[in-house]
Order: sequence, then C-alpha cells, then structure tokens
Amino acid sequence: MNNEYLLEMNDISKEFPGVKALDHATLKVRPSSVHSLMGENGAGKSTLMKCLFGIYKKDKGTIFLNGKEINFKSSKEALDNGVSMVHQELNQVSQRNILDNIWLGRYPKKGFFINEKKMYEDTVKIFKDLEIDIDPRTKIAKLQIADRQMVEIAKAVSYNSKIIVMDEPTSSLTGKEVSHLFKIINKLKEKGCGIIYISHKIEEIKAISQDVTVLRDGKYIGTEKTNDVTTDKIISMMVGRDLTDRFPPKDNKIMDKTLLKITGLTSLNQPSIKNVSFELRKGEILGIAGLVGAKRTDIVETIFGIREKSAGTIEINGKQVKNKTPREAIKNGFALVTEERRATGIYSMLNIVFNSIIANVGNYIGPTKILLDDKKMKNDTKWVIDSMRVKTPSQKTNIGSLSGGNQQKVILGRWLLTEPEVLLLDEPTRGIDVLAKYEIYQLIIELSKRGKGIIMISSEMPELLGVTDRILIMSNGRIAGIVNTKDTSQEEIMSLSAKYL
Repeated sequence: MNNEYLLEMNDISKEFPGVKALDHATLKVRPSSVHSLMGENGAGKSTLMKCLFGIYKKDKGTIFLNGKEINFKSSKEALDNGVSMVHQELNQVSQRNILDNIWLGRYPKKGFFINEKKMYEDTVKIFKDLEIDIDPRTKIAKLQIADRQMVEIAKAVSYNSKIIVMDEPTSSLTGKEVSHLFKIINKLKEKGCGIIYISHKIEEIKAISQDVTVLRDGKYIGTEKTNDVTTDKIISMMVGRDLTDRFPPKDNKIMDKTLLKITGLTSLNQPSIKNVSFELRKGEILGIAGLVGAKRTDIVETIFGIREKSAGTIEINGKQVKNKTPREAIKNGFALVTEERRATGIYSMLNIVFNSIIANVGNYIGPTKILLDDKKMKNDTKWVIDSMRVKTPSQKTNIGSLSGGNQQKVILGRWLLTEPEVLLLDEPTRGIDVLAKYEIYQLIIELSKRGKGIIMISSEMPELLGVTDRILIMSNGRIAGIVNTKDTSQEEIMSLSAKYL
C-alpha cells in the first residue's frame, strides 16, 4: 500500500461463466485528482467499478481506501464509507421530487418523523456549493437529463464521498453544461476528492484529468500522465493498434429521388416542435444538431408516432402517411433507435433472440398460429449477430450483459429486420467506445448505400461532420438552418444552434 494514493485496486480478477471480465486489472487514484478510466466497451471498466462498489464480488486482488483494505459487500456499504457512483444510465424515481431522490433510505429524522426542514436546507446548501440552480422540490420527471445528472452528483456529494465515480457524465450535455460539470469536478478535486472519470471522449479526458488508465479485454494496459500522452497513443492503447481515421470513407451516393418529405410538422405536445419542414433523399444521411432543449428528439418521435402531431404532413415515396402510432409507423417503413438505450431500447434481462425479433414478431407466427417459428427466429438472430458484427457468447446470452456497443448493434439489427425505408437514430453512439463507434458509422454508411434514408441526431459535432451529408440545426423547436456538411463548420453550426427563434 502506497500513501501517495487515495484508492488502490491491485490485480483485480473477475470471471463470469465463459467470460474472463477482469484479468489482474489495476487502478491507483491520487487524492485531489481526476483519474480517467478508458477502454473499449467490454474492456472491463464497469466490472472493475462494480467490484469497487460492492455490486460484484471480486475473485482475486486487493482494494485499499485511505490505506485501509476494504471489501464492500454492497453498494450501501460503499456509500457509507465514502465511495459513490454517478451511473450513465440514471436510476432515479421519476415521480418523486429531488429531495426524495437524494435522501431516500436515509431521511433525516426529528423523533419519529422526517425532518423535512433539515432535508431541504441540507440540499440547498449542497446545490449552492455546486452552483446548481434547481428547486429541490421539483419532480425528477420534469427535469432535463443534464439537470438529472447534476442531482446525482449532488447525491454523491451528500455522502461526503472521498471517491466519486462518474460514468460517461457528459453523454447528453451541451458545451455549456459540460463547462459547468467541469467546474463542479474541480471544486470536488479541491476538497480532496478522487474522481474516477469514465469517458470515450478523448478531448474531455485531456481537458479535465491528470492521469489516465487504459484497460483492454479486462487487462491493465497502462497508466499515463494525461499531459504527457497523445490522442493517438490513447487510442492505440485502447484498441491494440493504430486507428488512423476516426470515420470510415464517405462513399454513399445520394439519389435524386425524394424518399421522405416533411411539411409544417407541429407536435401537439407543448412546448415542442413548430412548423418543421425538410426533405430526405434516398441514400442520404441527414444529421440533426442543436443544444439540449432544442427539441431534436421531438422531431423523430413525432415522425414515428410517439408524439401526436397537431399539424403538418409526412410523405414517404410520394405517399402521405399518418403514423398515428409507432406500430403504424413501422408498417409504413420507419424505424427508430432511441437515445435511452437501457430505458427504451433493450429488454436487458432477456436474451439476444428476443431483443432481435421483438419489433417484427408477427413474422414468426408458425403454421399453427399458436407457436412461434423457432428456426426462423434463430436464423434471423444469427443474421443480426453476423451482419452487425455483435460480440456475444451465444444467441441465448442476456443482452444486458453485453457491452453498450454490442447492445446498440443488436438494436440496429432488430430494426433492419423490419426492412425500413427510413431509419431514425437518436444519439446512436452515445456511451460507445472509439472502435465500436467506427463500426456503427460503417453500418450507417452501408445502409445509406443500399438506398435507405438516415436521420441521425447527435450531440457530437465531429460525428455530424464526419458521417452526414447535410445537417439540420434546431433551436427552440424550430429549424434554424439546413447546411451541406462538406461546406459548413462547427462555428456555423453553433451559431445557428444558439439562435433564439
């Protein structure tokens, strides 16, 4: 044990049936520092953190916190001892307010009753210290994802945590919100906290952290001082080879035929999109940019029938369609990959077969009209695994045990089985590593080469500029502009995004 470190995880190993998730992994975090943990999806980052947090029992290795060996049996024990975790997939009670979510299970008491005054005052104090400007009595369901994330960070601080793990904390944040988060992280660092920062965004890693540790295939690859390591070196450590280009060649050919025409689309839900009009051609990849709150998601949800429209028309191949429900939208040739993969994309406790065929289940009804055609389901699942290059032990593996990138590939394959004309993608590479992103980009470009129309929402500017043909910029529910990707710049897109319409 070295006194230089606040946390030491030495030679941690963890096996699951058929999978060696961690193979002598190591992580050493200094006090008053941000330590980035990097690696592809499936590299073992989350497993290592779950071993620290008491969710998993490690098979081998030692963990020291403040010089004392620890072996937490539960997340409650970890929290009580000053180790907290802000998960990428926020696990909050949406119909309760912020106060309940922060203090649930440990309400301050006054006699037999909850001391609501103290609970409110303590929360306000934490919020003020972190410069979070939200009323603690607000219901979680009414908050944007960015604000919900700030609530989780405040909850971590409320435990007087010495170690705070942040898993992909900026995946849904705008540039301004990222700056605020970094300000909070620096405040925590000044208080002596050790921050373990898990991210795939190398630019952020270099901006916020002092040290970076890379895992690959469950093994410890190395730790470097962030200032001394190049982006190329980090990528090389992650993937085991040099990745010369972040984006595949853009060799899709846009056809002259208009595939999708949207005219005056206005959502019934307020506040939402207003008078949105654009066209999508066969073989085209159209990006949608905008700040959080610009209502980018509302566009695809209204097209797909999740939101009811109050005005406007949707035409596909020259034929007007209503798309009153998602079921109707699927029949009309639309598919939607949602932003919140775990909440609305996968059935995490069910296997890959179920997750592959569920959007197209009517196609598997057997001759008896009672039983499903097991052979056809297995064949189609094999097609999903093979064509999407999904890494999995078998078709029967629960999708929740796969890495984020592989989960996303299964979802893409699921929708391709419905043979859509228009594929709507909402943040398709959120929380996915560099190599898996590259593979997703390849799949998107390949689909456009087959004449599919792709609409892709993304918060990552380099991604929009690297993959799309045109970019539609949203502001306050309206279109602020549509630009040709090859002729635009980040500055122009940001300027249009900031317009208040």
